Amino acid sequence: MMAEAIEIYDDRLLAIVRPGASLQELANGAVHSEGPVYFHEDDRVVWSDAHGNRLLRWSPSDNVSVLRDPSDYQSGNYRDLEGRLVACSSGLRAIIRREDNDEWKILVDRYQGKRLNSPNDLVVKSDNTIWFTDPPYGITEPNQGYGGEQEQPGSYVYRFDPATGEIYPVVTDMVRPNGLAFSPDESLLYVSDTAGFNIPGGPHHIRVYEIVSDRHVKNGRVFCVIDPGQPDGFRVDEHGNIFTSSQDSVQVYAPDGTQLGKILIPQTSTNLTFGGKERDRLFITAGHSLYAIDLNTRGVQL
Repeated sequence: MMAEAIEIYDDRLLAIVRPGASLQELANGAVHSEGPVYFHEDDRVVWSDAHGNRLLRWSPSDNVSVLRDPSDYQSGNYRDLEGRLVACSSGLRAIIRREDNDEWKILVDRYQGKRLNSPNDLVVKSDNTIWFTDPPYGITEPNQGYGGEQEQPGSYVYRFDPATGEIYPVVTDMVRPNGLAFSPDESLLYVSDTAGFNIPGGPHHIRVYEIVSDRHVKNGRVFCVIDPGQPDGFRVDEHGNIFTSSQDSVQVYAPDGTQLGKILIPQTSTNLTFGGKERDRLFITAGHSLYAIDLNTRGVQL
């Protein structure tokens, strides 16, 4: 134990955490915190109160404010290459974007003419394409969407190009794909499967795929199994280490799959993002709260 908030299983974690690092609770009061995204322009974090059907915002100057209410059950959030907020709407069963005039636009809500399930999390690639997961939680869970009938034959990971409107399922062999992230060089795609959340004996692991082209991946395999809990959302640092949510902590894995340790969280963590001026501050959504801890590594996402 290096600091109260850190458990170390491998000495490689010593280069990642800061001596004496402590976890800070920045905000609370959400029903279920999810999907944080950082805005460097004014040092603020936007995140979803996914079950409270709100979008929240925190900054050091004005603490917490409500950005959108109702939010149509937004879950995962990210920024595109122009700095606009793009999000998964489990309620609208769509990928949406906040335009420069503050209006929200549906970017895509169908594949082959059929409604998506309920997009859950997303990332934006360096070519500005949006890759997102589409489990049915907004259909099956009463506090995550508006319900309805599932029209897609499965739960897939899609690639969507806002420039052309093309959507294509890239990963089709998972039960309940949820969080996702690229390796620093974008040669690998990591995707979590959280079927264990409501399917007895279902997977609770992160898979990794080699990216072959815009439409194809290969050699999918289990990267790590998360216990206790689920690998809901996760991020990757500049060295390829994986920081993933779980029931008791943010678990940290090296690129070779070795668990390096844990950042202990007093509530069940759901998602996280890197932020701060140097992208070395980890913001974590968990339970009713938003937390942060300073690290000696930087995130690779926008």
